[in-house]
Amino acid sequence: MLHKFHHNLKLHKEDLDLWFKEKYKIFKLPIYGSVDVRYSGWKVSVVDANYFPAGFNNLSEDHDIELSEKFKKYIYTNHGLNIKNIHIYPENHTRNPGYVENIVRLKKIISNADFIVTVGSPELNRFELLEGISEDLVLDSVSLENDLIQINGQSPDLILLNNDLTGGLISGLNGRVEPSKEMGWYKRKKSDHYECLENLVKEVSEILDLDPWFLLPMWFVSEDKCLDLEACKKKLARDIDLMISRIKDKYKEYNIKSEPKIFVKNNSGTYGLGITTLSSGDEINSLSNRIVKRLTYGKGGHSSQDFLIQEGIPTSLIQGDLVMEPVGYTIAGEKSFWFFRTNHKKNNLENLNSPSSNFMQFDQIKMNLKKSELLDWFNLVSKLSYLAMGMELQRRDY
Repeated sequence: MLHKFHHNLKLHKEDLDLWFKEKYKIFKLPIYGSVDVRYSGWKVSVVDANYFPAGFNNLSEDHDIELSEKFKKYIYTNHGLNIKNIHIYPENHTRNPGYVENIVRLKKIISNADFIVTVGSPELNRFELLEGISEDLVLDSVSLENDLIQINGQSPDLILLNNDLTGGLISGLNGRVEPSKEMGWYKRKKSDHYECLENLVKEVSEILDLDPWFLLPMWFVSEDKCLDLEACKKKLARDIDLMISRIKDKYKEYNIKSEPKIFVKNNSGTYGLGITTLSSGDEINSLSNRIVKRLTYGKGGHSSQDFLIQEGIPTSLIQGDLVMEPVGYTIAGEKSFWFFRTNHKKNNLENLNSPSSNFMQFDQIKMNLKKSELLDWFNLVSKLSYLAMGMELQRRDY
């Protein structure tokens, strides 16, 4: 389906480039970020966007030089030439070698950009190092002085936050902090992102002369712990059925042979926690206590108040028994660097971000995606998502 519109991307490339150029003047792009993308053949969409990416170690090392260059340019452009010492403030994942490896890789990228890099937090002061995969991560002792982070008696020029603040604000995050602590999950909602993204997708769809539904999942928000209230659950079931009906109308309009699915997600959080799939509104009334607890559970044990109800997009990227989805990472927001999340225990409509997931590089994929039009679509929706992140931040600032 989407291949019929690929020529529109080429035909309107100059208009599209100009549109992005003008938007970049309005919105400050994130220092870094990541997106999960789903491609079904008839639809391509970002299904999750993260301000605090935790998988740089999954990228090919071939990208490191360019990532370092982009990091240096971003810092000097946004913070001036006097930034020398950068402190990475991580999560407390002391038993997660994959996350530790993410910080090892991030530290390398920043060090190669000619900055002095330290890593640590007051919570991690009891450790001298953390076990990674390729190497261990040496931690720096962190103290607080007048609510400012200090390392060896000196405050860093900039704090790079790699902690999503699910548990709330952390002491010491003052001075120059990137990304803004305003974007932590204690305040940010996934629906904030889709509200911003929806506006951008509509504008781009007009340029490309295509239905914006091809580039964005349908969605709405269920608020105020609705799963705890019987009357609210009944209304939610009706709303879900209405969304399914709208998706079926789209399938009929474009002659798509598939059955709609709905994702119910924790509206605040990451790491694939708090997600389930539904085929009808009635299923919301018959969820087991185990599934309800899983839905309301967030990282660190924080319970969910609101839920993002989102159109499920099946992935058409399948290699043998591996179901795949592209994951884009950025530094500075104008370009994505890609790897693939794979899962041999999930089907093409399920959430792939689970303990059984693995990661693959482009050269491990049998499909020739580098020369494929698919990459053009992946890049388009990821760039739109990074812009939406900038729009989110601007709204927070005002």
